[in-house]
Amino acid sequence: MIIKINKRHLIGLSFIICHISLSVALSGCADWSDHYEDEGSVAGANSTLWEQLQANPQLSDFCEVLRETKVFRMHKKTSVSYADLLSGGQSFTIVAPVNGSFDKAALLQQVQTAQGDSVVEKSFVQNHLMRALNSLQTTAYSARLLNSKRLTFEGSQIQGVNIIDANIHSKNGILHVAEAPMPYQRSIFENLCDLPEFSAIGNNLRYFEEDYFDADASVSSGIIEGVPIYVDSVVVERNRVLDKIGYVNAEDSTYWMVAPAGEGWERAYEEAKSHFTYDAKVLRSDSLQKLYATRALVDDAIYNMTLQSSPKDSLISVPYDRHHPEWHCFYKPFEPGGILSTATPIACSNGVLYKTAEWPFTPEQTYFKELWSEAESTWLITDEKDCTYSSRRIEADSISEGAYLRITPRTATSRWELAFRVNNTLSGNYDVCAIIAPPNVYSTTGLNYPNKFKATIDYIDEKGNKQSYDCGGQTFYNDPLRVDTVVLAENFHFPACSYGLDDIKTTVRLKCTMTSSDNQRYYREMYLDCIYLRPRSSKPE
Repeated sequence: MIIKINKRHLIGLSFIICHISLSVALSGCADWSDHYEDEGSVAGANSTLWEQLQANPQLSDFCEVLRETKVFRMHKKTSVSYADLLSGGQSFTIVAPVNGSFDKAALLQQVQTAQGDSVVEKSFVQNHLMRALNSLQTTAYSARLLNSKRLTFEGSQIQGVNIIDANIHSKNGILHVAEAPMPYQRSIFENLCDLPEFSAIGNNLRYFEEDYFDADASVSSGIIEGVPIYVDSVVVERNRVLDKIGYVNAEDSTYWMVAPAGEGWERAYEEAKSHFTYDAKVLRSDSLQKLYATRALVDDAIYNMTLQSSPKDSLISVPYDRHHPEWHCFYKPFEPGGILSTATPIACSNGVLYKTAEWPFTPEQTYFKELWSEAESTWLITDEKDCTYSSRRIEADSISEGAYLRITPRTATSRWELAFRVNNTLSGNYDVCAIIAPPNVYSTTGLNYPNKFKATIDYIDEKGNKQSYDCGGQTFYNDPLRVDTVVLAENFHFPACSYGLDDIKTTVRLKCTMTSSDNQRYYREMYLDCIYLRPRSSKPE
């Protein structure tokens, strides 16, 4: 038996029982065990929900749709109809719309195809069925539908629709007769997938949907010839992008999302792809490009509203880290220039989708970030020559992460070299810099001499071949009286991306070039804060 669940909709035993019962139905719905009968059903109500529906002439259209709509399971249309389910032992609450209140012909035509049947099942049939027993009462409350959306019961109305006949009991549930269908409100994800202006985003996100076998949740019957055998196999639906950012495809959370329509998304996506161009020797380079370009655009576009303290003042996206508040926080979103200032809100079942003409960020605000290879992180050192080094801590705002690397020549005349790895470079332009602390950060000699050195940038081209740039052969000097940012290469182009890769693609090598005659003018020991890459916009400034 295979049980398929969405991991965001594990809402308790009733949900599991529903799926287990469905499996029984697939093998023979006419012979279900009595233990599926709900003890909450009213005694004396001898007819089933299906018999109640058929007995009401106002509900013949709804009955026909139920009879023709088949249960979808494991992405496949089964032979079990919703008429079969309502005739069996499972308990349901049904809100049934009367004849003439919906387009029966369109629904019956739609269920003739597998895809159409799936749509009718979720958006119409399951939008009128609940697993729990729910009666109309004076006190308002909400109930969960089979499609995981919620309805509000209040007085003589359900979700604002007048109920003609309420609380009709049967031996397997409760029936309410409504003057119109229950309104179906799309989730954020459904709007992205269903509305034509967002179809490119929806298609992108759907690409990352997959079924995952959850061995821990499955029931094993042992091992045969070294292979585990499962009585009940639990298959979890997941989305490799949304599961890491925000469940805008779920009904039990509240999110905001900002999304550009039509060509606005296409322009932003093509720009993002240009920054995630991997070299030809990287395995699955196209898939990595698609994954990270998509993440680049949606990571900061989705906001979990339970995490927001004051949405009008600022919005924080899921990657936000309070230790680095300069990233993933967007202030005054509704004011002129804010990310939502020109957006049109679209109400969704699990939040709000804000429609914009263009992606309301710049790459430099989101994914095309400054890169810091902290020199004190000695694991980033890929090569060294004629020197020793040690990490030093210091309390100073001008020193990044409160630490630096002391580089000491082995001898009084050593022309040392040290190479540092730079991770997660994108394909694009950067200013490549070395940030150097002055001698008085450590030395007590009182010699405020600059360093004298050269630099080389090693990188990978589009074909995956190693390339080297000697920074124009220039000799560099730092200001010995302050923490100095020395630009080694301005607007330097990296043709291939290394984002998310483990192997070394980019290094920056520093080489002391002092001679014996330089000892009275320059300092051979260096106090390196970090190697720093500053992104440069590809757009005209």
